[in-house]
Amino acid sequence: MTRPATSELFDARYYATGCGQKYERNEDWLAFFGGIADRIIAEIQPRTVLDAGCALGFLVESLRARGVAADGIDISEYAIENTHPSIRPYCRVASIATPLPQRYDLITSIEVVEHMQPEEGRAAIGNLCRYTDDILFSSTPFDYEEATHFNVQTPEFWGEQFAQHGFYRDVDFDASFITEWAVRFRRRQ
Repeated sequence: MTRPATSELFDARYYATGCGQKYERNEDWLAFFGGIADRIIAEIQPRTVLDAGCALGFLVESLRARGVAADGIDISEYAIENTHPSIRPYCRVASIATPLPQRYDLITSIEVVEHMQPEEGRAAIGNLCRYTDDILFSSTPFDYEEATHFNVQTPEFWGEQFAQHGFYRDVDFDASFITEWAVRFRRRQ
């Protein structure tokens, strides 16, 4: 039996049933990502942001509404087709493991790499590190039951992956407003 393409896994059914609460444009999700955008702006103050694995683009939308030049990429054609029309020009279908069009002040990757095959996830980390000096990163360390979680790893594993590219955890930054295991990695000499 052949494995479906990763992009085919993240369709309407996935967004309706695969995220715990139905992942759709509603007050709860918009408030959640609005809160993340507020903290990013207050504490990091980026001018440009890429949301790597943006899904329906709620973080891109929240950042743009607050004056940040935010873009998004996601492997799911369904997700990008269902972004809000106001941000659709800023979101595109692409893998986070492929070259990006520009550098960014900040790249966010929230609950994405656990959905990638291990070798693709490692390639994605290296790719993102080439396009910024600052990454907000979150990947569940324990949810093995979700059907598309092919690459659940410990925070220490991801820390080692980032360190291979000269990025280290900013221990003074509390990223728990995203998830309790979220981390800010910054390029260091």
